[in-house]
Amino acid sequence: MPSRRRPGRESAAILNERADPIALGLLPEGFRDRLPPRAGAAMRLTTEMLEAIRPHGYDRVSPPLVEFEDSLVSRLAGTQAQDLVRLIDPLSQRTLALRPDITAQVGRIAATRMAHRPRPVRLAYAGPVLWVRSRQVSSARESMQLGAELIGSDHLRAVEEVLMVALEALTASGASGISVDLTLPSLVDELAETRWPVADLAAVKAALDGKDQAALLAADGGDYAFLIDAAGPVGRSLARLRAADMGANFDARLQAAESLADLAGRYGAVSLDPTERLGFEYQSWAGFSLYAEGVAGEIGRGGTYTIRHPDGSEEPAVGFSLYVDPLVEAGLGSLDTPRIFLPLGTGSEVGSQLRADGWVTVAALFDEDTAEANACTHVWDGAPKAL
Repeated sequence: MPSRRRPGRESAAILNERADPIALGLLPEGFRDRLPPRAGAAMRLTTEMLEAIRPHGYDRVSPPLVEFEDSLVSRLAGTQAQDLVRLIDPLSQRTLALRPDITAQVGRIAATRMAHRPRPVRLAYAGPVLWVRSRQVSSARESMQLGAELIGSDHLRAVEEVLMVALEALTASGASGISVDLTLPSLVDELAETRWPVADLAAVKAALDGKDQAALLAADGGDYAFLIDAAGPVGRSLARLRAADMGANFDARLQAAESLADLAGRYGAVSLDPTERLGFEYQSWAGFSLYAEGVAGEIGRGGTYTIRHPDGSEEPAVGFSLYVDPLVEAGLGSLDTPRIFLPLGTGSEVGSQLRADGWVTVAALFDEDTAEANACTHVWDGAPKAL
């Protein structure tokens, strides 16, 4: 008869004696195992948010975790070869990269395999992404990303749709106290080209990134100082931007920002930082970041961008990405499903009926198995009995 000894006890003791970090299951810095109940919560949240996106006409795609590096860094206008974990493909001998973001991959699919589809194309996705360095307040270098992209237009109506879908998906996760921070990623570049040219645009941008008035004046960018003061609640921010007299060409831009703010205001507080660029390297005229009460850091972001086609042509698009892990860390997605222990010999029909009724059943394998050891809330004793 096979041994009924539970596996793992002897091997665990041996591992402790060895004290080998790899043998003990330690992972590289920034990586972690998702254990119960968080792994289940992440899957539930991903499913719930994708189900909120789907009814708006966004079809699911699933690109691979690894692509040719050139494809990842060249598909979107404004992206650079950074934050990539690279390796050499033993078959092609070309450099591959693990994706730090899925947006570029969706752009590749739309520009190649789905180039024949009428525009706009609406696509949704979910999958893991990998970074060289951790981002924001978390030390994680890997995360679950999901989102949606509308390819073929960056018109205000397209941006409004995408922002609304993002907010509905976030609401479906159970997040509350949602807030939106709007930005105008290309505003400074456009002002430098038309209204207020500067000799060192990079220095002006760096000073604006740091909200550093002194550095801005040193870079001869005093004309842009009002942009630092304009960051804040959206009503006050728009009033200051309009008072700055940037020119008639920018009136429509501010009107569009106001329309986006009105939409976002239905879900929570709205702010505007006209020069925020961190994380918006490839966005064009509109961008937004999403936050929620009790969730550390940014949950997601989105905006308008440009896709490059193989023939050199370009196509406008707008989309958003959400990150599941901050929501899980905030306690969202967990289920308090009753868990019932089935003693050895309990009929299979009993377990089938209990599962159909919404119970999680744990069947004993040996006589010495107990409900307490299996973290059950109930035990079957002819009927569910609470512990």
